Amino acid sequence: MIDKDLLSLLGGERKYVAYSVIAMIAGLFANTGITACICCAIGFAADGAAAVKYLAPALIAVVCIALRFCVTKATSEFRNALGAHVKKDLRHRTYDKMLRLGVRSSDSATMAGMTQVGVEGIEQLDLYYSTYLPQFFYSMIAPFILFAICVPIDWRTAVMLIACVPLIPVSIVAVSKYAKRIFAKYWGKYTSMGDVFLDSVQGLKELKIFKADAARHERINASAEEFRKITMKVLVMQLASTTIMDLVAYGGAGAGIALAISGVMNGADPIKALFLVLVAVEFFLPLRSLGSAFHVAMNGASAGRKILDILKAPEPEWGNGEVEGADVELSDVTFSYDGKRDVLKHVSATFPKTGMTAIVGESGCGKSTVVNMISGAYRPQSGEVRIGGKRTDEISRASWYGRLAIVSYNTYIFNESVRANFRLAKPNVADEEIYASLEKVCLAEFVREAGGLDKVIAEDGGNISGGQKQRLALAVNLVADKDVYVFDEATSNIDGDSEKIIMDNICDLAKSKNVIVISHRLANVVRANNICFMRDGYVAESGTHAQLLAEGGEYAKLFNTQKALEEGYLGEGKGNE
Repeated sequence: MIDKDLLSLLGGERKYVAYSVIAMIAGLFANTGITACICCAIGFAADGAAAVKYLAPALIAVVCIALRFCVTKATSEFRNALGAHVKKDLRHRTYDKMLRLGVRSSDSATMAGMTQVGVEGIEQLDLYYSTYLPQFFYSMIAPFILFAICVPIDWRTAVMLIACVPLIPVSIVAVSKYAKRIFAKYWGKYTSMGDVFLDSVQGLKELKIFKADAARHERINASAEEFRKITMKVLVMQLASTTIMDLVAYGGAGAGIALAISGVMNGADPIKALFLVLVAVEFFLPLRSLGSAFHVAMNGASAGRKILDILKAPEPEWGNGEVEGADVELSDVTFSYDGKRDVLKHVSATFPKTGMTAIVGESGCGKSTVVNMISGAYRPQSGEVRIGGKRTDEISRASWYGRLAIVSYNTYIFNESVRANFRLAKPNVADEEIYASLEKVCLAEFVREAGGLDKVIAEDGGNISGGQKQRLALAVNLVADKDVYVFDEATSNIDGDSEKIIMDNICDLAKSKNVIVISHRLANVVRANNICFMRDGYVAESGTHAQLLAEGGEYAKLFNTQKALEEGYLGEGKGNE
């Protein structure tokens, strides 16, 4: 019932669990003291004692009540402190893990699942730590304390009560395996439903265009129905186990009470028997509360294991060295995402500190995987990636990322002002620098007319065109002034004017920087100093545009095919005019 891996996440916050348990034990002694004072007062009343004799029990009762109030408040504060510290620490560790994973996301969860686990999952895990753990340890201790108190009074009743207590944990263990499976499915269905919903919202425009919204509506309904069914199974399991625990608790307390009353009938002290009757329920209440917290704990533990999957995801290895050059080299690199099919096969390529190197080829040939190797998102199974003569596992990520910029077809533009987006790349950038960069990509006039640098860009550039978004992304990266620029299909799906502006800037940048261009359109790379043509995960041809055309190989065939198609399309367009 205690997950060691989840317990290890607590770290230094375990002290709050101990403090809570100590406070709860103090509360138990206070409750027992109050019960003893009540029984004592009833005994005095039965004997017709003088009023002065009530003074001592009354004072002790007041002290116990005050103690009970203080420890109840302290327990609440300790649990709140535990929950607050755990949530803050886990969110920090989860987010920090995402940063350490680098420019790729974890394979352990989708974006929707990551969000749900990182927000609601941590809330559920907080209940596991702040509610279940203290109650678990307290429940293991409290019955033995009461047993030690009751044995001198009536050992038979004490033994009866302590003997019935283990029946509650037995019932909990009996349902625990089933409960774990149920809660694992619960979180699986929950995150799956979130994935479908987020995917549908993001692709709503396409669903409407293809008239597929009705089919997606049915899929969401089906996912929601599956979640409803698993939720009902969770509730049925909770109600059934609660009923079993109630039967055990009340049955055990009833047996102890019956034994205490039978002792009175055989001549035992009725005041002592009254104390045993009142205390009998206290034997079972801690474990009964533990049983109620158990279901919350299982839910939190299921979420916790998903968090552990994220935290245990393998990270790219980085060193502590500084990057001392801007040249990049791939030497005999082989890589596979799944360990079954090699995406890169003995790839060797050199990217000098100045000039443009292009990587081209048909879709699926491994172009973007080369970018992952260069950025350090993944490590090759064999071969080496060197930056400035050093392997990527020898340099620090901060040092490398301080010199690297990656501009892709889906570079994210934040829902901030134009100025704020530039300050992400360079915190102290001046307005003049921003406008100078915007001039290079022919966006300065547009920004001025749209409200200046305070113009707020909608989420992911929703209120500007695709070409403007790509040019804005380029302008932001130009301000960053990096040593190595990687353009991964940066001109994909934009208009011809924007494409020309971006490529002119890339060629100008290559005069002083190491520029790596990934493109499916070969017309964009004719000015490259070196072109690597990839096929099926390896470099099939390399050289300048003129050299590759002269060789008449696969590059030349693909270039001529693309050129003929574009000329035919343009010719058809002019004819239609």
